[in-house]
Amino acid sequence: MSDFSEEVTKPISEDDQVETSVLTGTGMYFPWLQKHLETVVIWRLGSEILFYHPKSNVETFSTFADRMKNIGVLNYLKISLQHALYLLHHGLLEDANRNLSQAETWRYGEKSSSQEILINLVQAYKGLLQYYTWSKKKTELSKLDEDDYAYSTATQNMLSESWKTSVNICALIKTPGVWDPFVKSYVEMLEFCGDQDEAQKILTNYAYDEKFPSNPNAHIYLHNFLKREKAPRAKLLNVLKILYQIVPSHKLMLEFHMLLKKSEKEEHRKLGLEVLFGVLDFAGCTKNITAWKYLAKYLRQLLMENHLVWVQEE
Repeated sequence: MSDFSEEVTKPISEDDQVETSVLTGTGMYFPWLQKHLETVVIWRLGSEILFYHPKSNVETFSTFADRMKNIGVLNYLKISLQHALYLLHHGLLEDANRNLSQAETWRYGEKSSSQEILINLVQAYKGLLQYYTWSKKKTELSKLDEDDYAYSTATQNMLSESWKTSVNICALIKTPGVWDPFVKSYVEMLEFCGDQDEAQKILTNYAYDEKFPSNPNAHIYLHNFLKREKAPRAKLLNVLKILYQIVPSHKLMLEFHMLLKKSEKEEHRKLGLEVLFGVLDFAGCTKNITAWKYLAKYLRQLLMENHLVWVQEE
């Protein structure tokens, strides 16, 4: 091992431990608070250094992470999660899963709401690892003959595994936040199990619940699901209309235009023109040949229908 790694992984001696404290505005000293603050700073700074240092390695990072977990119990879950993500980055899925399993059962003091969210996050990442394995099996399943006995057996195993994985992810995605990879994975497994109703419920809640932050992807996922389910045009229009208000330059706006163009409502057909101009107003879309072709064709149609005013307004 290099001198750098030996320095990081050597045991802490009594001489290295210096008792410090924080002086509050009232003049009171809290040694434990200073220790807590220093742990946070040391962990974040240290992990960044070890992530990018040319002489660092997985063993060094893991030793440092374990030491930080033991020193700063209040940040045990956060450190464990970051440690697991580091292991994932290096392709060590089994080590990451083992790390998350240890964190999942960890408790310190009374269970707080913030601690509960972190535990849910740890469980969800564990579920995401399980989904990765499940997804590979799904790919293998698609290569089998549906009439084959092996196909039936593999399907039953995947149904059982998807249920176990869903349990780990379910709690997190009910908490307000941006959980795109978890939601996508959960919905894919629900669809595989044939529970389209629950999948739609999850996606609708993710897109429309006001407690969740505004997230274009939530509306994209819902649209794609509804399209797979061959939902009525009105439902697709409603979803894309909200996406248009958030990201008017999104590639789905061309599909939105086509749906509006086919509508019998005049307000929809007028909006269809507005959508095209909105797309082409963005610098990144000015060379979108498809959008220009749609505009040229639609302009001819509208002018033939005596909608010159709509064109002039745009």
